[in-house]
Amino acid sequence: MPVAQPSQDLVDKLVYANRILYDHGVVDGLGHVSVRHDTVPDTYLLSCNRAPAMVCRQDIVCYDYDGNAVSETTERPYLERFIHGEIYRARPDVMAIVHSHSPSVLPFAVTNSMLKPVFHMSGFLGEGSAHFEIREAGGNTDMLIRSSYLGEALARSLGHHSCVLMRGHGSTVVGTSIEQVIYRAIYTEVNAKLQLAAQPLGEITFLNKEEAQLASDMNDGQIPRSWNLWIKRLGNVDLDA
Repeated sequence: MPVAQPSQDLVDKLVYANRILYDHGVVDGLGHVSVRHDTVPDTYLLSCNRAPAMVCRQDIVCYDYDGNAVSETTERPYLERFIHGEIYRARPDVMAIVHSHSPSVLPFAVTNSMLKPVFHMSGFLGEGSAHFEIREAGGNTDMLIRSSYLGEALARSLGHHSCVLMRGHGSTVVGTSIEQVIYRAIYTEVNAKLQLAAQPLGEITFLNKEEAQLASDMNDGQIPRSWNLWIKRLGNVDLDA
């Protein structure tokens, strides 16, 4: 039997989230964002296999942690939905997840270098980024998280961090709400760009742990301001098409 429908507000936020990520260049035709179901345990919302900029209300599907659709759909799912289910299983504090291949992050993923906060907007990176090496879990692969086994391995690598870099692939960012995870995905890319630009100039003075936490706490209170701007940037959006 299909699960209870999520709230319309949650569905709409997820549609906006997909389009905001595309508008900011964090995703292109690929990448995805999910959110936990607001009333059904062990269930999350994710679009069917659709380019983020094209996601609409009808594309949103409910999945269990094993990646099975538990709402009615005939659409093909994302291959890497196991990223979401296994992180939700491992991290009860996580309410939303973004997986992307944003370009400035990739140099850090392929060199095993850590992303660290270069400015207050990226305080959520205070403990640095984690790193996932898929060869250690699955040998030689096409780099995709195609199974619960690989998803579980990714979740272990993420640990308690807010961001995990995936060698030869991209990154996954987690948050306590859709708004927060979109903020974090955007500023993970911004921080990576700034960190790359600063490295040739000399030694970088990163935010220390306390500075990063204070900045992160402050920014969390300001996210609605940015979220409303990001929606306004999209212009007139028909969420049904």
